[in-house]
Amino acid sequence: MIFLGLGSNISNNTTREDNIATAISLLDGHARITVTKVSSLYETEPVGLKEQPSFLNAVIAIDTDLPPLELLAVCLAAEQKMGRVREVRWGPRNIDVDLLAYHNVEMAVQALELPHPRMPDRRFVLIPLAEIAGNVPIFKGQTAQELLAVSPDDSQVTLYGRLSASRQGNGIG
Repeated sequence: MIFLGLGSNISNNTTREDNIATAISLLDGHARITVTKVSSLYETEPVGLKEQPSFLNAVIAIDTDLPPLELLAVCLAAEQKMGRVREVRWGPRNIDVDLLAYHNVEMAVQALELPHPRMPDRRFVLIPLAEIAGNVPIFKGQTAQELLAVSPDDSQVTLYGRLSASRQGNGIG
């Protein structure tokens, strides 16, 4: 399976929920991408740069025939279309779309590392991922639930709710 992580902690005349819904809609609207599952939304404390608003995070599962680097380009284009500005590492952002896992592909090039190397250390990824991935191995043969059980991350991750079907624009949920 292919999993993408989404996050938002600031808004440009919209809400964090709408930012995530818009990103999902942009991805699902791509001719070669179908969103198949959407996790609940989780409110999470920032990682890295702590002095910023809390994030909303979600994980989606998709089907695509795009190879990993082309999929990454589509994700970055969606961020750009939504006005994402990269000024500070781990800083505030209206949208972030990360390629977490792409089937069983393992790769490391300058632009992309799969599976995402910091996934095991991020509860804000593992909790929504465990919700939609079930028993699928997603990182070096381990499931999200197995990774969560041994994750060193103790940050606060709280269930926020679900995107409504009307907000998602695709009825998935």
